[in-house]
Amino acid sequence: MTGQTGPSHEGYDPRTDRDPRRVDEHAPGVSHHEPIGLRRRLSLNHMGTFDWDLDKGFMNLDPGALEVFDLHADEYDGAPLSLVARVPPEEGLRLDAALSQALQDGSSSYGAYFRVQGRDGTLRWTHSQGRILHDAGGMPYRIIGIVREASGELADSALLRTLQQERQRQTLMVQQTTAALARALSVADVTRVLTGTGGAKRFGADALVLGLVANERFEVIATVGLEGEVPQDMMNSRLDDTLPLSDAVLSRRPSFLGTRGELIARYPRLRPYTDMLPTGSASFLPLVAQDTVIGALALLSAEPSVQSTETRNLALALASVVAQSLQRATLFDQEREFATGLQATMLPRRVPSITGGEVTVRYHPASVGRDVGGDWYDAISLPQGLTGLVVGDVQGHDTHAAAVMGQLRIALRAYASEGHSPETVLVRASRFLAELETDRFATCTYVQADLESGALHVARAGHLGPLISDSARHIYWPETRGGLPLGVATAFGRDHFPETQLFLEPGSTLLLCTDGLVEHPGRDITTGIDALSAAVRAGPGDLEALADQISDHLWAEPGSEDDMALLLLHRLPHPGAASSPRLRLHVHQADPSGASEVRTSLRRTLDQWRVGDVTHDVEVAASELIANALTHTESGALVSVELLAGAPQRIRLEVEDRSSQWPRRRSPGETATSGRGLMLVEALADRWGAEPRGSGKALWCEFDVPDGAGPA
Repeated sequence: MTGQTGPSHEGYDPRTDRDPRRVDEHAPGVSHHEPIGLRRRLSLNHMGTFDWDLDKGFMNLDPGALEVFDLHADEYDGAPLSLVARVPPEEGLRLDAALSQALQDGSSSYGAYFRVQGRDGTLRWTHSQGRILHDAGGMPYRIIGIVREASGELADSALLRTLQQERQRQTLMVQQTTAALARALSVADVTRVLTGTGGAKRFGADALVLGLVANERFEVIATVGLEGEVPQDMMNSRLDDTLPLSDAVLSRRPSFLGTRGELIARYPRLRPYTDMLPTGSASFLPLVAQDTVIGALALLSAEPSVQSTETRNLALALASVVAQSLQRATLFDQEREFATGLQATMLPRRVPSITGGEVTVRYHPASVGRDVGGDWYDAISLPQGLTGLVVGDVQGHDTHAAAVMGQLRIALRAYASEGHSPETVLVRASRFLAELETDRFATCTYVQADLESGALHVARAGHLGPLISDSARHIYWPETRGGLPLGVATAFGRDHFPETQLFLEPGSTLLLCTDGLVEHPGRDITTGIDALSAAVRAGPGDLEALADQISDHLWAEPGSEDDMALLLLHRLPHPGAASSPRLRLHVHQADPSGASEVRTSLRRTLDQWRVGDVTHDVEVAASELIANALTHTESGALVSVELLAGAPQRIRLEVEDRSSQWPRRRSPGETATSGRGLMLVEALADRWGAEPRGSGKALWCEFDVPDGAGPA
């Protein structure tokens, strides 16, 4: 083959069927047809050879190698170190490291890329590759190799790396967009993904416009990256071919434009809004789901460009992902609207007006997810001017839970309207739920309120107890006894729901809620209870504003995954009456644990009032007076404690019973086991006495609050 001088009729000619471009180039000393030697062939390809005698330390470079290093023959003396004039130190280290590693590993060859600095100071990539020869003992003694210019080669590699990086970037864009949209449930969620931080960048754009088709009109639902506000006639317009997104919907075809000028030329209607649009390329993509065009997406860039086939295919793929997400989100919104509408019809449409007080309610379905829950509230007008207040929660988060809630709410309202006691109401409701033969249970708190006297009769079925805020914004959660959840209590034969009597003083507020307000995943419920207490304490005085603030900051802002029902009852202050902090509790005559619960509530209240060391004396006196009432009368005891203003402030404690028998102070002997109660009261209190109260009496005592104590 190498000796052939005549033409070849069977060989390969790269010029066949091609029209090569004419280039003025002449290789000196090379004729058209004369044979070319090996060294000349290497030189023509910017390649040379070297022979390195390791024993003598002499490296022979042929003319081609000298040309690669940009050296003249008289500038090189055969010593490898003389190449330092052309090889920068850091590049020499790179080359030396590759050779040293090959020698250490016993390799028979090595190769390395390094840069050579030419006479004009420019750096060119060079590649060296050598064969290492070893003697019989395995010691290297000679290296024979080649050096060649590699700038063009590495430029091609850089291009390949750029293309690979672009493909990786595009793959990452698809992955990120798909992952973000996979978590989007509603249309609002989809728009948040597209317009949030990095939304447009996920599509390789600087600005983005998204719109949906509705009733033969095109409505823009999301924009990001545009300069200024989009005009209203552009936000909602009829479908025609004068606007690019509407045109994409009607034609069902995407359009790709290289510059803003092309965009304005094709759609002159956009001319008044030129300054709003980025100056670069634009893509307008129809959003097709199940062969239906549901909208269109615009991707706008700041840099003009002719979009490649890969870029266009990527844009179409992303548009398909958006279309599928929007279709799924639209169905989700429709289902959720139906479910929440169904649940709303099962809740009271209005809250009855209450003499001497006001009631406000809030209900919110879960902020995430498709399903609705079984939370409910109710306010019921009862006989004799009483009011029934209910907050409850049916187990589960689906339409079945909502249906059970509707039936249970109506049944409980019917039992309460008959005037039954709270315990009886819950007993009947539990049996009703058990007879429904559903696998659901329900928790509930029912309060029968008499705002004339402020008396509250509370019964609980596995539910959170009430919170009370007095006129001075002191917050406490009174101890209230309760039973098992409705349905479960009947199934276990323990449908007993003991009542607790509380008192709501004028100017005070009662709060009932479901656990969706205080429970959040990964957080202890006590944290939520503390946050609710702080919100009520620092909240506005207006009841409606307080309800809004609680639901906005404790439920909507963190985005709860549970439903929430909230009910607030405020007892109006008596006109002209000065309100003072007060606590009233009832102890049933047959309740042995009542005195202990009173002491706990009393201690918590006095701690909030910050009355100092007198707390212990008040607690002991209360215990003695309660014991006297329960032991020597046939009625329970009504315990009241009040912080009276003055100098000094005073704590007034009253224990009222229905016995007309007057107390008698005795003088017990040393061995007596009773009769010292009033003696202790007299010793601890600054003053005490007894007063007639209707059909009974009240024993009272007062304690002066030490200087420096008392609420701020």
